[in-house]
Amino acid sequence: MRTFVVCMLLWGGLAWAERSFAQVTAPSEGTTVCAFADGEEMSLHYLQEPFNHHDEPAMGKPWMPGGSALTLFTQTPVVLGDSLIPTGAYTVYLTPEKHMWTLIVSRNTKVGNPYDESLDLARSAMEIGTLDQPAPQLTLYFAHLAPKQCNIRVDFGKTRAWVDFHEK
Repeated sequence: MRTFVVCMLLWGGLAWAERSFAQVTAPSEGTTVCAFADGEEMSLHYLQEPFNHHDEPAMGKPWMPGGSALTLFTQTPVVLGDSLIPTGAYTVYLTPEKHMWTLIVSRNTKVGNPYDESLDLARSAMEIGTLDQPAPQLTLYFAHLAPKQCNIRVDFGKTRAWVDFHEK
């Protein structure tokens, strides 16, 4: 955060005031990788949108952080919830809710296109919890839980959401 000193002329005298202005930053790119025990991988690419209380994602609507869908690449078939996701490239959307989030994997491969429910391949409820300290930007990472299981974790503000992927 930058601080600027501002000099103002008030009724014939000088007054000094310090004013803080938050720097506006564009989202940077992030990638997280899950490496399964057999050497196969899946990765998720996303924009690390800065957290801002005044510009939080809309509840109940698919979210495209930074105006772009997340991209999922998998070298092996994986299962999300009850749905099989074949080897390939997909877009991913997050739908925040007050008591749970939903992760949606779409057949759409154009990250700038608007969300189209008819292209959904898989969707799964995500568990949510509260972080002690707010994440300053959207952060995603995989936790390797078992030889054929990774858990995607999404931190944004004081919320952490997570769901498991299993290698087929």
